[in-house]
Amino acid sequence: MIKRIIKGSVLADYKRRKVIVLLGARQVGKTTLLSELQEGKEKILFLNCDNADDVFSMEGKTTTELKHLLSPYELVFIDEAQRVKNIGLTLKMIGDLKLETQVVVTGSSSLGMADEINEPATGRLIEYNLFPFSLPELAKNSSEKEESRLLESRMVYGLYPEVVTEPGDAKRTLMTLTNNYLYKDLFTYKGIKKPELIQKLVRALALQLGSEVSYNELSSLLGVDKSTIENYINLLEKCFIVFRLDSFCRNLRNEIKKGKKIYFYDNGVRNAVLSNFAPLELRNDVGALWENLMVSERVKRNSYSGNFAQLFFWRTHEQQEIDLIEEQDGVLHTFEFKWNGKARNSQPKAFANSYPGSTYEVITPENYWRFVQSEGWCLHKM
Repeated sequence: MIKRIIKGSVLADYKRRKVIVLLGARQVGKTTLLSELQEGKEKILFLNCDNADDVFSMEGKTTTELKHLLSPYELVFIDEAQRVKNIGLTLKMIGDLKLETQVVVTGSSSLGMADEINEPATGRLIEYNLFPFSLPELAKNSSEKEESRLLESRMVYGLYPEVVTEPGDAKRTLMTLTNNYLYKDLFTYKGIKKPELIQKLVRALALQLGSEVSYNELSSLLGVDKSTIENYINLLEKCFIVFRLDSFCRNLRNEIKKGKKIYFYDNGVRNAVLSNFAPLELRNDVGALWENLMVSERVKRNSYSGNFAQLFFWRTHEQQEIDLIEEQDGVLHTFEFKWNGKARNSQPKAFANSYPGSTYEVITPENYWRFVQSEGWCLHKM
């Protein structure tokens, strides 16, 4: 069993007597993690809200009814809770009961859940994000050396649990995941009138991986207005399919102010969208795949470490650029991602002059482990 980094933190939070919420895409291992969170508990209730009967047991209940349902148990798991109407209000009621029962909730998207949870249940919840496996989680299970050997495969097939544990079936797993699960919550969400448009948009984003994205260009390409593009990308983010970096702009007149880059949480999903699992030596997007893998790993690392750094990219109208800027406690850390070839040894002069005190590092296949490793998470080197 591959141990998840956040398991220890979740178990430690049991003593805080708050509802714990695990958010993440379908098939990233939330239900598996729930089974590992039963340690020392005997009276356990498991509600799967993909099941209509379990939804009925939760939906529209009074405080008294919820207390009657939950209080006999030490531990209650509510899986795929986004299916429950007004789940935020229900969780607020559960939090207010202050039961001895520990409640752990999962959701495969933050559609509805984010809006419904954060407003009524503020202060009553502890939220975690769960992603596909991270490279340090896999290296902890084997070794850095083994994961480095498999790096090219990870860049093509990604890090979804079933892809990692059943590598011989990776293509079929990813195509099934992309076709059957990826958009499941999205297509049932209110306001999605053109499912085929979402799929075309995701394909367009996959083709622009590592490049700056123009909502106006996407609008023209897909024949819809800019606000629809913006809305749909926001929904894709809430379903943990993609995430967005804004451009960094503080001092220079020629800095791009409104640019955006969009990355996929998983390389394998991106390649499945394009039906392209060709090995690296036959690809012309290797640099983009390396950048996507590293940026997504940094997002996982920061989330699991409780590191609230903000991430940006930087570019000028003269095409000077920095792949990733991480701003934390007023300090700017800047990174370039190079799979191979010569990398410059220093920041662009314009950036270095405007932001003195910032750091600069080039991340390559020879030195990436320190960049992706979560704080306090020791790896096997052998």
